Amino acid sequence: MKKNIIYCSDGCPFCQAAYKLLENEGIAFQKKYIKNQNDWDEVMEKTGKSTVPQIFLNGKYIGGFDDLSEAQFSGELAEILK
Repeated sequence: MKKNIIYCSDGCPFCQAAYKLLENEGIAFQKKYIKNQNDWDEVMEKTGKSTVPQIFLNGKYIGGFDDLSEAQFSGELAEILK
């Protein structure tokens, strides 16, 4: 099984909301905290984005919290996790 990873930072309310949504869905995930410029460079290389959270589920790039929320609402989240 591919890992579920969230690139995140302390104190980010959208990160907190993403954790809560995934926990409520019973989805295990790993937090990868952004602590320095090298971490930001990694996020930018993988996503083209300079914000957190950036979410990967089952090896698929989801996007940020709004994208995760929409995937849950549309049923796409369940499909991704099959």
